[in-house]
Amino acid sequence: MQHWILHIDMDAFFASVEQLDNPELRGKPVAVGGTSDRSVVSAASYEVRAFGVYSAMSVVKARQLCPDIILVPGRMKRYKEVSRQAMGVLQEFSPTVEQASVDEAYLDGTGLERLFGPIDEVGRRIKARMVEVTGLTCSVGAAPVRFLAKIASDMDKPNGMFILRHDEVTDFLHTLPVKKIPGVGKKLLEILKRHGVRTCGDILLKPRTFWQERLGKYGGALHDRACGIDPNPVVVSSGAKSCSAENTFHEDTTDRVILRKWLLIQAERVGADLRRHGYKGRTVTLKVKFADFKQVTRSRSLGGRTDETSVIFEIACELLEQLQLPRAVRLIGVGVSNFESRTRQVTLFEESPHSAEATSELDKAVDEVRRKFGGKAVTRVELMGFRDKLKEPED
Repeated sequence: MQHWILHIDMDAFFASVEQLDNPELRGKPVAVGGTSDRSVVSAASYEVRAFGVYSAMSVVKARQLCPDIILVPGRMKRYKEVSRQAMGVLQEFSPTVEQASVDEAYLDGTGLERLFGPIDEVGRRIKARMVEVTGLTCSVGAAPVRFLAKIASDMDKPNGMFILRHDEVTDFLHTLPVKKIPGVGKKLLEILKRHGVRTCGDILLKPRTFWQERLGKYGGALHDRACGIDPNPVVVSSGAKSCSAENTFHEDTTDRVILRKWLLIQAERVGADLRRHGYKGRTVTLKVKFADFKQVTRSRSLGGRTDETSVIFEIACELLEQLQLPRAVRLIGVGVSNFESRTRQVTLFEESPHSAEATSELDKAVDEVRRKFGGKAVTRVELMGFRDKLKEPED
């Protein structure tokens, strides 16, 4: 039995949802994002991509490239709703579905040929069912291993399908640019260029040990990919993997007091989300984007897991304190990852939990008041009057 992995990628997902819900936007250059000059494009329809507009581009640049661009605000709640529908479609075909993001997933297709026919027919059925249920198109890639399936789904977008058969892998990889391999970024590309590497075939001109000596474990993995080897299976998704909040400012700032106040607001949002869904996380991550759009992240893993606003805020502030600010900041955010369910066993070496329990109960009480009377019903002393003095950034 041949092993198959499929990668399903929804086409221009956020923008396509907007065009689905508003027929007047169909066929027009639509982008999801804020309307102010401080905003960036979150998603771009294929109509606006034809002008060179892409996600993460500033709105100012996007307007220069496409004066007729139609900017619409994002609706994450709606996108998540459609995402759940899309994942439900995939689960109709296989019990082994791994959601990689809100708009893409891997599916173990091994054995599906017995139920639905050849792998080409499996792909066609998935695409047809996706349109039937969600009203949206997707692109499908199928290959013997995971990373090749992801590459394949990008070969014939939008609304395409690309099947990389087992006996085609060697020839396909021989001319495949190394930048197509997931995880190969700019820094690694520069190193590979210095060694005369442009394609996966170039990697194989030198033995695995050569790349291991120069790139460590990444060198071995890179050589494996050039050989078409990827041991990573499709793992059934077990829920969210992280929770975060971020804001882009109307005006760049270097004021650490202001930055800490926004970290507190974000820590409240993240903590409330974690508690609402019953998660605790071990890793806190700070994200900072500067005025020149350069971005840095800093993370710290805790000895235990937390859903407490105060802990998230404290760690985020410590990470910020350790970070130099060579330029003004345009965006800041905080996230928590490395989850486990809230229910767990206390170890013998854990510190006395009394103060943590008190803080957790306080968080729960604040959550309950805000659920009943609205988000502004309770305000921390540190934030009193803050939003009245400063324009609130865009999410």
